[in-house]
Amino acid sequence: MKLQTPMKKGLLVKRYKRFFADIEADGHGLTIHVPNTGSLKDVIAKSGVKQQILYTPSNDPNRKLKGTLEAVQTIDGDWVGVNTSWPNKLIAEFIQAQLESPSVAFSQWSGFNFYKPEIKISKETRLDGVLLKKKEDLDDPRAPKHFIEIKNTTLMSLRNQVRQAQFPDSVTERGVKHLLTLMDLIKQGHTAEIIFAIQRNDCTVFSVADDIDPAYGKAFRQAVAAGVWVTPLLLKMNKSEIYASGDVLPVQLN
Repeated sequence: MKLQTPMKKGLLVKRYKRFFADIEADGHGLTIHVPNTGSLKDVIAKSGVKQQILYTPSNDPNRKLKGTLEAVQTIDGDWVGVNTSWPNKLIAEFIQAQLESPSVAFSQWSGFNFYKPEIKISKETRLDGVLLKKKEDLDDPRAPKHFIEIKNTTLMSLRNQVRQAQFPDSVTERGVKHLLTLMDLIKQGHTAEIIFAIQRNDCTVFSVADDIDPAYGKAFRQAVAAGVWVTPLLLKMNKSEIYASGDVLPVQLN
């Protein structure tokens, strides 16, 4: 996905109230929007440490905050994307490209021809997408469907000298609910998948953060045992483009 406005470099001074960041750019101070509700644990350093960032400036006169934080360079020098609005769009774009390709990269998508982003499962539950053989199958409860939930992933944990991309970075009852929903859909005869959109490229495996949310870790292992596909998909970026690479990390369950 090509960015309409190329990203610019700056320095992160501090993040506060979740959605605000004070930065320094082009010799001036600026307050910009942080499009991420997560803790950004292991991404943003403690107060007083200025970090390199990438942000997209805005010239919209009606917009109060004149920029959006896109990526932060960790104290180890690795870049991490923090904009949670990108993963669903990029993965939808990637899936569509795969469906139009002569050979589909992932076997679980083989045989499907249509992707519908955002699907309502019940009054209380939505998932991020569903793969169908044809568009009309959406309203046919008997038609085979492949349901997809996407999770933005920014956390890294060093375990036994191995850098692991991890989810979640805070307790997520909603995330547990999504796993239970995917398992229920499998019981109904469908297939299901959770895609972890990893917005950093300094990790070699994926695992769940049991120390942060044991309930999620338990539900995740139950989902894997029930047949939910797990795809830790790497996202990559440069100053003018963000895209799903197609590279997948191995999953470590223990």
